[in-house]
Amino acid sequence: MIKTQANCSDGNESDLIHFELAKKMILDHISAIQDQQQIPIEKAKGRCLAKAIISPINVPAHTNSAVDGYALHSSDLPIENETSTLTVQATVLAGQFLSTECLPKHCIRIMTGAPMPNSLDTVIMQEHCQREAETIHIDARHKAGQNVRIAGEDISQGATILAAGKKLTPPDIGLLASLGLPEIKVKRKLRIAIASTGDEIYSLAQTPPLGGLYDSNRYSLLAALDRPDIEIINLGIIRDQENDLLNSFNSAANYADIIISTGGVSVGEADFTKAALQSSGEINFWKVAIKPGRPIAFGKIKQSTFFGLPGNPVAVLLTFYQFVLPAIDKMLGIIDQPIAPIIKARSLEALRKKPGRTEFPRGIVRLTKNGEWQVKTAGKQGSGILSSMSMANAFIILEHDRSTVKKGEWVDVQLFSGLF
Repeated sequence: MIKTQANCSDGNESDLIHFELAKKMILDHISAIQDQQQIPIEKAKGRCLAKAIISPINVPAHTNSAVDGYALHSSDLPIENETSTLTVQATVLAGQFLSTECLPKHCIRIMTGAPMPNSLDTVIMQEHCQREAETIHIDARHKAGQNVRIAGEDISQGATILAAGKKLTPPDIGLLASLGLPEIKVKRKLRIAIASTGDEIYSLAQTPPLGGLYDSNRYSLLAALDRPDIEIINLGIIRDQENDLLNSFNSAANYADIIISTGGVSVGEADFTKAALQSSGEINFWKVAIKPGRPIAFGKIKQSTFFGLPGNPVAVLLTFYQFVLPAIDKMLGIIDQPIAPIIKARSLEALRKKPGRTEFPRGIVRLTKNGEWQVKTAGKQGSGILSSMSMANAFIILEHDRSTVKKGEWVDVQLFSGLF
């Protein structure tokens, strides 16, 4: 009998790392960067807040009217089944403040956002009044304190409104502006170097010869890393020469926080990435029990965290989103979780699987009129078929110990909407 070697079709290869263990090992080795920078808030969307924001003021700063109407003393409200007639003493617009006292049985015409005049505590919406000349008539439907926004009702002075580690969103930016804060401290950008490796890979400016391939992996990663909190170092295409790989990786490690290469981590005769990593750094693992993406190297070169992703384009994206993205967020100190929602969906087809590895078919998820999530696979599922990723809107997650899924069974799906 011919003696064979372990390969990606084996479900119980002895030196494979369990998917969940691999994720844990990566995150256990990652520390958050501490460097900070001061930036204007209009440039802060998508950045990680380095220092908690303590409100220097009350928001709103003054007790004010929530509607256009008439401010009055609650003691002038009529009792049940009666009406009251009040004289309009003055008018106050938004941005103005009326310092004179309002007389009993009088009211102040007030606009939305205008500060409440002294001693007045209730506002009657203009649509709920009957006005005649300089008087208004109101009935007993109203309550003391209605339509008034209290100073500090939204944010009180001294309160922590944004925690360190918050990834800033457009509402966060507006919130900072409402406090009068023109600049904030954020974590510096994470520096990530990316490279494609292989003699068969060609740039888009070239015409590949027979057997050559356009470099899609680097462009997938460029798009995935196109974030305000990341600085990309594009190493281009590195040929399958151990010295070239060593020189490029060592040079990048002088500056980059993370180095990501694609290709060269399998067991082929020209797969030198793993060998280069062994020569200049350390490897924590290089094979994980997943499909696609089994050959993935994780380690360090100098002070840089290194990810050697597979060469197949689907496996590159899968391993990036499952392993690299959580590491990026932890290194930046981002506290917002989860990365992407995982929901239950009913499989519209049978899915073949052997226990012993976690598999990630690409799926198309939809919500039925009955409120049930359903999923089917997106085209052919080979790890080199990038169109399956383009067609899909979710990863179907088939757990390590799970076997074949029957049509109609429930499966976990991870929506791309939280990842991409």
